[in-house]
Amino acid sequence: MEKKFAFLVLATAVFPLAFAVHDYAQALSKSILFFEAQRSGFLPWNQRVQWRGNSGLSDGKLNGVDLVGGYYDAGDNVKFGLPMAFTITMMSWSIIEYGKQLAISGELGHAIEAVKWGTDYLIKAHPQPYVLYGEVGDGNTDHYCWQRPEDMTTSRAAYKIDPSHPGSDLAGETAAAMAAASIVFRHYNPRYSAVLLRHAFQLFYFADKYRGKYDSSITIAQKYYRSVSGYYDELLWAAVWLYKATNNRYYLNYVGRNGDSLGGTKWAMSEFGWDVKYAGVQTLAAQLLMAGRSGGYGPVFWRYQQKAEFFMCSCLGKGYRNVRRTPGGLLFRQRWNNMQFVTTASFLMTVYSDYLTSARRYLRCASGAVSPAELLNFAKSQVDYILGNNPRATSYMVGYSNNFPRQVHHRGSSIVSYKVNPSFISCRGGYATWYTKKASDPNLLTGAIVGGPDEYDNFVDVRDNYEQTEPATYNNAPLVGILARLHVGHLGYNQLLPVELPLLNLNSTSIAQISHASSASTGSPIKITQKMTASWVFKGETYYRYSTTITNKSSKQLNNLKLNISNLYGPLWGLTKSGDSFQFPSWINSIATGKSIEFVYIHSSSPAKVSVSSYELV
Repeated sequence: MEKKFAFLVLATAVFPLAFAVHDYAQALSKSILFFEAQRSGFLPWNQRVQWRGNSGLSDGKLNGVDLVGGYYDAGDNVKFGLPMAFTITMMSWSIIEYGKQLAISGELGHAIEAVKWGTDYLIKAHPQPYVLYGEVGDGNTDHYCWQRPEDMTTSRAAYKIDPSHPGSDLAGETAAAMAAASIVFRHYNPRYSAVLLRHAFQLFYFADKYRGKYDSSITIAQKYYRSVSGYYDELLWAAVWLYKATNNRYYLNYVGRNGDSLGGTKWAMSEFGWDVKYAGVQTLAAQLLMAGRSGGYGPVFWRYQQKAEFFMCSCLGKGYRNVRRTPGGLLFRQRWNNMQFVTTASFLMTVYSDYLTSARRYLRCASGAVSPAELLNFAKSQVDYILGNNPRATSYMVGYSNNFPRQVHHRGSSIVSYKVNPSFISCRGGYATWYTKKASDPNLLTGAIVGGPDEYDNFVDVRDNYEQTEPATYNNAPLVGILARLHVGHLGYNQLLPVELPLLNLNSTSIAQISHASSASTGSPIKITQKMTASWVFKGETYYRYSTTITNKSSKQLNNLKLNISNLYGPLWGLTKSGDSFQFPSWINSIATGKSIEFVYIHSSSPAKVSVSSYELV
């Protein structure tokens, strides 16, 4: 009761006399930078958030799998698969819609790197067609401690779904993330794009064949990311993204035939987020309908569009059941991290306004027709509120303007950087020394969107007020696209046409550094390359034939070569097993300088990991 009263007594805030004009370019740059502060694993050479260091370097080891990398979801040190995958889907969607604006802003490379940091991890988390790791770390033990990621002593156990322990929502969202990201990389790195699509195909089949809620299998996630909406929405969400990525009629049929049974044409929603995807499905289906790509399912896709427009009208306050707003005009759904719903809703309104503009249509609401410009302006008002046009004149993006949250509920930012003071921070010692400290964070969590104010526009900037001061990756991901759009404008292109992303200077970014297998180093005398040469479907499962070529780059003869091969789930030709390694047949005991030799294998997964075990040069 005392805590509630503390919030209510601040209800006397008044509006500032004039609202600021915002620097959307600066806000965009900062919003992407936040993702670098959330990175887990070995940080790259071009890491810009310098107060962070390597962390979680043994993730997956207890389970015999490499799960190093990915993102911490919020202010803790746990990697939750469902919100992480949703973050990647929304970041990819931002790039797909507004890649040209991002390029003009100079942030396209950083945005793509942010996606790839996530998809690299999701690939690792999907080591077999019917296995997906959905969590690393334990929210209960993690929340008992207050430590920098670099000091973690909490459990790093990993939790998975499989046919006996299904999770259609988790697998479906991860399939959507892979499919959306494959569109992003199609132009910049076709090989990587193909890898993402293969994972997306398998994950969707897994989600659809073995149905169930992921938090019934990974029960430890229930306290933190419970799947309230179930998994029907994720099945449709994955299918519509796969159709956009492949133009494969199978996925269009899935969305068209299952719209009623899976709720896509029935549920009228007023929220969109990591748990509930229906509004996103409905928005994409409406885009397909307006683009003339409903493929004979016109009446079904019309019902999808009706539900999409219900969402838009509800946000505008012009529908049959409208979203609440604070006195200052912010969409309000819940006290705990309300900003996640603001940014996702604003993104849907932004893209839908552009779809309407391209189709030369108006939005149909209960109170009458609404122009695309009016819809966009309302989305802009929500972004402007976040950036400081609110009764408190507070920016809810850390590091933007002069008045922003200083005591963020975030372990890494609230504890002195290990680079400044490498002394170990113990589990409970962090609470005693840093959590309760009534001072600004020693490390600026630039770009983070915190949970935001309550229903009366009140906000208390203290670290233990986690409902309002904790950030999350899925708060930021939708905002990236909106900020790019607001900064640059529409550019006049038709957003109902197939995506054409702009050229990107690959020398300035790490996105081109993709390898399915590699030699020991760039200076190694042995080069290993892999490529997929064929694929086919048998009994509902997709199989791939891979060709692996070994080349002797040295000036000497290569003898007694032995290889390590892991993540291989099918037959192999051209090698023989020798102990824990593989080697070529006895009649091929050497490879001359500049020459190559090949072996092949077949399995229903992404390429196996091939590396050199030992060799001789003579």
